[in-house]
Amino acid sequence: MEFVQVLLFFCAVSTSWQQTPKPIVARLSHGRADGCINTNYESSNPLGPIVECSTLPEEFVDCDDPQLVQQFSAAVNISISEEGKCKKFGGQRAEDVEWTTVNCRALPCIECSGERVFQRPAPCLKYTGHYFLSTVLYSVFLGVVAVDRFCLGYSAIAVGKLMTLGGLGIWWIVDICLLVTGNLMPADESNWEPTY
Repeated sequence: MEFVQVLLFFCAVSTSWQQTPKPIVARLSHGRADGCINTNYESSNPLGPIVECSTLPEEFVDCDDPQLVQQFSAAVNISISEEGKCKKFGGQRAEDVEWTTVNCRALPCIECSGERVFQRPAPCLKYTGHYFLSTVLYSVFLGVVAVDRFCLGYSAIAVGKLMTLGGLGIWWIVDICLLVTGNLMPADESNWEPTY
């Protein structure tokens, strides 16, 4: 008897599962041109399931990258109010990093209320694929032949270090100390890639 009840339950579930796509297809045909359901919601319930677009996590938004201002003078005052502009990238400590505002957009087919294009604060950081741990390992094991300097983009200095075999070992030890203390950074002034 129990076997028949279980069999009937699975038949009912599989029948309802097969009928589910029809209403969804009908809803999609009345949606937007990109195949998404209308995602412009206005909700007056702050505890409702639809969140504000400006509060979406980073994985659900696409933000512009901050741009470096190459030339600036005393007459041109760049502040956080100018969106997406940075005087410099990076910094070793949090206090050294500048902030700006960038334009962000909610990804297509993400349901949220409010404006889909909004501004969000962003740090003036640039990542170009340099990892601290791998660079320290290069410096320790291959620093005598200047692999660490080549990796960081200091080609001219690396050739000198290579020709002198790491300054007969002295330059090799100095570069390890500079890396560990944070005084030797990538040549393009980018930050280390975060490892989390």
